[in-house]
Amino acid sequence: MTELARGRGLTGRVVSFDAAVGLGEIESTAGERHAFHCIEIADGTREIAPDTDVSFDLLHKFGRAEAANIRS
Repeated sequence: MTELARGRGLTGRVVSFDAAVGLGEIESTAGERHAFHCIEIADGTREIAPDTDVSFDLLHKFGRAEAANIRS
């Protein structure tokens, strides 16, 4: 089961992104790290550079929270 937590106003920075596999990680301003898949990049580009400042929501699935609806 998945649940999207929208409107929490989360912000952070992309700390890693591997374009070959489409996976990355965001560190929130609170210091928490959240994995993401490239389909969650809101503008549809499927790529985002490390060190990009972003806002995002959390998607709770499979017992963990992942970054979703990532906006730069």
